[in-house]
Amino acid sequence: MAQQSESAPGAQRFIPPDADTLDELRAAAGGCRGCELYRDATQTVFGRGDESARLVFVGEQPGDMEDQQGLPFVGPAGRLLRRAVDDAGLDPRHIYLTNTVKHFRFELRGKRRIHQTPDAVHITACRPWLVAEFARLHPEVIVVLGATAAKALLGPAFRVTRQRGELLPWPAAAQHPEDFQRVPVDSAGKTADVPQARLLATIHPSAVLRADNQEVAYEGLVADLTVAARALAA
Repeated sequence: MAQQSESAPGAQRFIPPDADTLDELRAAAGGCRGCELYRDATQTVFGRGDESARLVFVGEQPGDMEDQQGLPFVGPAGRLLRRAVDDAGLDPRHIYLTNTVKHFRFELRGKRRIHQTPDAVHITACRPWLVAEFARLHPEVIVVLGATAAKALLGPAFRVTRQRGELLPWPAAAQHPEDFQRVPVDSAGKTADVPQARLLATIHPSAVLRADNQEVAYEGLVADLTVAARALAA
């Protein structure tokens, strides 16, 4: 069945206010009904990785393999990203991987499930999960992969093609920096200013797989990730 865009109540009411850890958020996300995508997807695909990660990757949405396995970036694009991470000199042990939208949006063609780009309603509905994740992460560098992730965090006017590989101040560069400026420090509700970080936008690894010249596209992705690696080493 093809996914249809419609109004969505949003994820906020499914986020437990007393969740202290990413594991608690991940468990709660399994019951999210914030938009209609949950109806056809196999499961929610939440972020994975080290809660103290120095580097956070934000992609678009899970693909077919991610939807089946319940983990982000385990399909062909994820394997390419892992290779690019290695080639850029980044340490995969200190990375957290997540997506802007947590359910797979697709249309059926025969027995195949073909990726469909999430609409603005899906990005808006799922955004509270991303904000909740960032409240429990303290990265030094954020890498947004592709236009959907960039627009979700930086606003609809942002163009990856114009500013890819450029280090931007975070959370100051966010479309709504106030959503990311405070983080919880205890279960009593005390908060503190988030440590300043930097954000870099680049192409999604799936764009490399679709490129006419995959070698050139891959080299560009590695070059952008090398900027992130240098920022972490500085």
